[in-house]
Amino acid sequence: MKTALTIAGSDSGGGAGIQADVKTFSALGVYGMSAITAVTAQNTVEVKSVQLIDESIIRDQLSAVFEDIKVDAIKIGMLGSAGIVDVVADVLKIYQPDQIVLDPVMVSKGGQQLLLDDAIESLKRKLLPIVTVITPNIPEAETFINMKITTTQDMYDACHQLMELGAKTILLKGGHLDGNPNDLFYDGHQFTWLKGERIHTKNVHGTGCTLSSAIAAFLARGLSLPIAIKEAKAYITTAIQHSIDLGEGHGPTNHFYELYNLAGLIEN
Repeated sequence: MKTALTIAGSDSGGGAGIQADVKTFSALGVYGMSAITAVTAQNTVEVKSVQLIDESIIRDQLSAVFEDIKVDAIKIGMLGSAGIVDVVADVLKIYQPDQIVLDPVMVSKGGQQLLLDDAIESLKRKLLPIVTVITPNIPEAETFINMKITTTQDMYDACHQLMELGAKTILLKGGHLDGNPNDLFYDGHQFTWLKGERIHTKNVHGTGCTLSSAIAAFLARGLSLPIAIKEAKAYITTAIQHSIDLGEGHGPTNHFYELYNLAGLIEN
């Protein structure tokens, strides 16, 4: 069985972070492992508090996995601080995994800051040059390049600027713009649009985590990056279409919808 490792924060509500990543890996037939960078107390409405994990424990989690188990792909989510970014970058340089997906988690759905300001510069310097693909949404890309993105032309320009910062390939997610959520993939040579249709639901907690971990899962299974992104886009679209109405705020996507449907566990 192929394997994938998520390096991210824990979501006590189960919709995002480590929990979403491991569910995604399992749904897509990949053995999931984790290195937890933070514990968050959150639900569908808010993030109540955040506790970053000690850097030595993060290093030990990563080393424990790499020393014993072959890692076919990695998804990086919430890192929290410059020190944690440095630890992750140092370990990845030692073990040099082939496939790394970076989802630069900066702010929660409810507006809670999940990445300290000094860590953004560390992300640019330490991680952008070594990851396979970066998957920012519009606000995250704006923070990286310090410009507003309001048009499709801005998305093209943003990809060029992210490339200048050291990114190898970019999937710029367009869901924050008006209209349909079309994403732009740039490999340094060619632009490819991944078209989407706006799904009218409030239950979109963990969509970014789920998309990036799906890309990692498909890369672990041996798909090329463009095909992995296409398949991951289809997977998250289905998960949103059949999202779960839990809690008073933004409910989670349905990571196992297709499996449950095949098993006859869903009433149509």
